[in-house]
Amino acid sequence: MTSKITTTSLFQMKKEGKKITALTAYDYPFARMVDASGIEMILVGDSLGMVVQGKENTLPVTMDEMLYHTAMVTRACETAMVVGDMPFMSYQSSLDQAVDNAGRFLKEAGAGAVKLEGGADVCDVIKAVASAGIPVQAHIGLTPQSVHQMGGFKVQRDEDRLMADAMEVQSAGAFSVVLEGIPSPIAEKITKALTIPTIGIGAGAHCDGQILVLHDMLGINDRHLPKFVKKFADVHAVAAKGLEDYLNAVRKGEFPTSEFEYK
Repeated sequence: MTSKITTTSLFQMKKEGKKITALTAYDYPFARMVDASGIEMILVGDSLGMVVQGKENTLPVTMDEMLYHTAMVTRACETAMVVGDMPFMSYQSSLDQAVDNAGRFLKEAGAGAVKLEGGADVCDVIKAVASAGIPVQAHIGLTPQSVHQMGGFKVQRDEDRLMADAMEVQSAGAFSVVLEGIPSPIAEKITKALTIPTIGIGAGAHCDGQILVLHDMLGINDRHLPKFVKKFADVHAVAAKGLEDYLNAVRKGEFPTSEFEYK
């Protein structure tokens, strides 16, 4: 049996130049498939607000919703590290609030770490949470919870600010950092400068690892995909064909046949 992935495992992978693989998951069945594939890290992202709840952005997602989904995912995982995404306003009000909510991900949902968005502006939160013994993954660049402040989902190109943010979240105690929506040359410089692993999403090939939204890379959603997403399967097309075949078989009286009846 493969050992459970830990922060130490990820540090060692960076040291050895081995790429880290990560995906989102939001429920038990998909998490089982992702874990069985050998993916090292599963993020239960607040992206669930858009991906599975159909909302416009991630802002309405609540702590209780995040804990509910994270618990489903952790029950499915034998080896992958599960990271719970701290939703909007679960850590911004006070350090006590941040530590309490981060602790809930570990105590109530079984996560191995938490993620929160922001650079230098949240270093006090990262330090407080990490000091409580809770592994923290930082997230800089395009941060969806700040979509209104940023004026939309835009590529982040301020190299000096991004490098400063990366160095400061590392100093604050983050065990890794997500780089989102950052030009590849900047992400490469950040990755080389840090001792902690970088996980890229729309940040090029030079990060220590990569993450995508599961429903995007499997082609489950039929919505517009960001430039950085590659569809590795087309589950939507397969499912649509299955649904069409079922509908036609029932309407024509071709299902169920005797093969599917109890005697």
